[in-house]
Order: sequence, then C-alpha cells, then structure tokens
Amino acid sequence: MVARGVTVTRGGSDLVRDVDWSVRAAERWVVLGPNGAGKTTLLHLAGARLHPTRGTLDLLGERLGRVDVRDLRLRIGLTTALLAERIPAEERVGDVVLTAAWSVIGRFREAYDGVDEARAAMLLGLFGMTALRLRPYGTLSEGERKRVQIARALMTDPELLLLDEPAAGLDLGMREDLLRRLSELALDRAGPAMVVVTHHVEEIPPGFTHALLVRDGTVIARGPLPETVTEEYLSKTFATPLRLTVADGRFSARAA
Repeated sequence: MVARGVTVTRGGSDLVRDVDWSVRAAERWVVLGPNGAGKTTLLHLAGARLHPTRGTLDLLGERLGRVDVRDLRLRIGLTTALLAERIPAEERVGDVVLTAAWSVIGRFREAYDGVDEARAAMLLGLFGMTALRLRPYGTLSEGERKRVQIARALMTDPELLLLDEPAAGLDLGMREDLLRRLSELALDRAGPAMVVVTHHVEEIPPGFTHALLVRDGTVIARGPLPETVTEEYLSKTFATPLRLTVADGRFSARAA
C-alpha cells in the first residue's frame, strides 16, 4: 500500500490530511492515536472501503479509482466493529468463517468445496475455536468473537490484513491470548502484511515492525517501532506527558 498526500474530507472537515504512508509485504504496522484521530478512516482507506478526496492511494499494485474494488477487497482481510455487527447471532461459528470465501455474511445457498471447508477448519484451529465450530456465534464471549472475526478475515488468504482495535473490550486473559496469536501470525514470514489499529501501546503484539502515530487527522510519526514509539512522540500524539517502558518486546505507558 502506498498513500501519497491522501486527504479525506466530509462535511467541510478533514478526517485525515495530507497522509503519506507505505506498507510493504513483510511489514507489520500498528496505528496509534486518541479517539477521533483518523485511525479508522485510514483503515477504511487501506481496505478499499473509502476513496480519498485528494491524493492517490495504491493498494496491492492497483490505483484506487481505476480498479474494481470488489476484486481488490477479496485480497484484503478486514475486521471492524461495523462488520462484526452484521454477523447473524444464530450463524454457526464454522459458517461465519466459511462464508468469507464468497464475501457474504450469513450462509444462504452458496456451494463450498473441500478446499474451502479445509481452510475454514484450519483457521478455526489456529485460533483455538475448533471445539466451538457448531456453536451459534451469538453465544460466544467477546474474546471468542474476536478470534472468529480474525479467522474470517484470513479465509481468502489475503495479502493485507487490517484489524480495527482487535483487543477492545477484552479482559486481561483474553487480551493476552489474542496478542499471543497475533504475534505468531506476525512472525510468520509467509503471513500477510498487517495493520492493527489501537489506542494502547500495551496492545502492540511482539513481532510488529512499524508504527504510524496520528492526531487530529495528521501524521505525528511513522517508521520502525524503536524510532516512533517513543516518549516524545507518544506524548505529542496523546497530548499528555507519558513515560514509556519496554520489556520482552512489550510496551507500556503511563503519565509522567
């Protein structure tokens, strides 16, 4: 993905402004910023769900605006709260993942072959959900739902995986379990490029390589994690003096 001078304007206000950002195949990015910073807007741009008002955006070698976004979206895995809300509560867990092969939500009359079935089963196993494959999605805990959503996003073997606040609403145990699984995916050299949006440095999985820090729709810092996730840039991003600690590849921050 390559964004050059990207601006998104709605109702006379810029949601993001003059953003330059590139994500390469082997990179794993975290996007950090406060509420209203423009993080979700950037994710929707990267997911081909939104077009820039100004600037250019190239996704997986295709210029947005010159390509059928339906084909492009098949190559991008995306989880957002909006998509999660559309999953029927009565849908079986296995079908929530499987239906991504047809880019639909809710199983109807689609036909799936053995390859699709096997991949869905593999992904459910990867996220520890095999035993729950026949359960209705609506009966799952929040942590279990998040794992199913990510498995679904991986169903089409995407080249780019975008996760919007995957640890939001999870208790400590569920959060740590999810971060461990995301870390394993990030460290897999055959895995897709990844972008995770979060408010919290504590939710950066080990194995992530780069960070984009945004505030009020503008980029504060971007680049390798050690150069961008610093006390100086975090304090500027969140408009408060912060003290940062790093241990065993994990970050934590508190007021200075």
